[in-house]
Amino acid sequence: MPRKVLIDVDPGIDGALALAIALFDPRLEVVAVTATGGRVSPAQATRNVQLLIEQLDPPRWPRIGTAWNEQLCGANGTRLHGANGLGNADIPSVGLAKLLPAEKILVEEIRDRPEDVTILALGPLTNLMQVMQREHTWISRVGRVLISGGTYVGPGDVTPAAELNFFNDPLAARQVIRSAMTKTLLPADVARQLSFSFDLLDRLPPESTRMGRLFRKILPFAIRAQRQILGREELELNATAALVALTNPELFESQDLACDVETEGQLTLGATVFDLRNVREWRPNVEVLTALDAAAVRDCVLRGIAQAGAAG
Repeated sequence: MPRKVLIDVDPGIDGALALAIALFDPRLEVVAVTATGGRVSPAQATRNVQLLIEQLDPPRWPRIGTAWNEQLCGANGTRLHGANGLGNADIPSVGLAKLLPAEKILVEEIRDRPEDVTILALGPLTNLMQVMQREHTWISRVGRVLISGGTYVGPGDVTPAAELNFFNDPLAARQVIRSAMTKTLLPADVARQLSFSFDLLDRLPPESTRMGRLFRKILPFAIRAQRQILGREELELNATAALVALTNPELFESQDLACDVETEGQLTLGATVFDLRNVREWRPNVEVLTALDAAAVRDCVLRGIAQAGAAG
């Protein structure tokens, strides 16, 4: 039986690719996709989620939840993802007439399937915090949350100390990390162990497929940005690594660690803090993925891309 998953995402090129692979993975049933601001504004995130599902047209359409328009984001990813988050590609969208808020989708899907849905959180954790504050019993009904965000031992990306997802809503990150939910964290510096050469473009399905047609428009921007802005000859796709952590956990090493998130520091806002002292005072509260088999995870991503192309 396919595993039920709800994807909370701020697409972003890497989030778009992870979503596309998940929608066509027979091991998964994507019951809903909820938008959150982060790499793009909340309104743009909602448009991107809808556009991606329309363009990919999976066999089973998930429910779509809109981002909270009052969400404040202190940083974005438009330099690396384009002003619209999808490489500035001009992609038409019909648009559904009526969409429900992400918060409502999260409440309903977990209520209807208690302990049966895994949440794959690929952006800031604002939506989860909103639901936790509104529905106090919601936490006990969530099967598991797999979070892409924070850092383990490496530097941040938006500041020297913080990764973008946690920096954009450190209070939400703290509340989720401190919660009683069963949680797995894939920190950004661990996800960076997975990278792709720029010939990934040549590994995309042909343009005659929906997957190939869409991502041949989107990926070239990411490749140019990595080279021109970061001086890199490889592409990081952290969200796809998080998806593989969900489908193939045997490819990752993990530890149960005590974790918290800084919410006030002038220099360290959003930083992920672990109690790694010899004599620890904090109790472990999250499973942290600390290493991955990069070659095997890369193969999983490439197979997922090919599978999505064949299905579409």
